[in-house]
Amino acid sequence: MKTKLLAALGLGAVVFTASQAAMAGVSVGLNLGVPAPVYVAPAPVYAPPPPPPAVVAYQPVVPVVAPAVVIGWHGDQYWDGRRWWGRREWYGHRHW
Repeated sequence: MKTKLLAALGLGAVVFTASQAAMAGVSVGLNLGVPAPVYVAPAPVYAPPPPPPAVVAYQPVVPVVAPAVVIGWHGDQYWDGRRWWGRREWYGHRHW
């Protein structure tokens, strides 16, 4: 039984030391200095301001005021919208 125990311990020691040697490997690397991909916001776009509005000069509007049509007596004459009547003509025409 002792021999089996010693053989098992010896085998364990060999496996343990072999695994340590396997882990102690030589590493050779080559780095070219390429950075990792990173999102960068795009540069702002310059948009010129809109042009000023065109100046349009209109000619001033001349107000035209039509004279008021007043139907009725004006002194000794009467205007009915078509013609002037004298007092005698008007009263004679109306039979007053």
